[in-house]
Amino acid sequence: MRLIVHNMLTCNIKGVVNKFPLRIEAEKVIKKDVDFNPDFLRHMLAKIEWKALVDGARSMGYTELPDHAPALESDEPFLKKFHHALLELNLEEGSLVCQETGRKFPVEKGVPNMLLHEDEV
Repeated sequence: MRLIVHNMLTCNIKGVVNKFPLRIEAEKVIKKDVDFNPDFLRHMLAKIEWKALVDGARSMGYTELPDHAPALESDEPFLKKFHHALLELNLEEGSLVCQETGRKFPVEKGVPNMLLHEDEV
């Protein structure tokens, strides 16, 4: 699961108010090479919840992103770090944890299982 996906996932358990972000508990992280596309990254920068991205990347062992997104979208070294975190880091095995309930959603073979139990619907 890439961090671009993580940045869109929420906890949909009935009654949960604090649905986003889900905390990552990484067991296995792999790197998958993706072609660098600065235009796509500039477009995505405005759509990404930055703190969730940084926290997710750090929980997967990547600490190169700044705490706050820089205003300089033309800074290629920054865009390459952003690219690596957003698109190349993949959570292969682990869990996504609802911050409010502590419910763990497993991630197996890179696929998050967000199905709810009957009493959570």
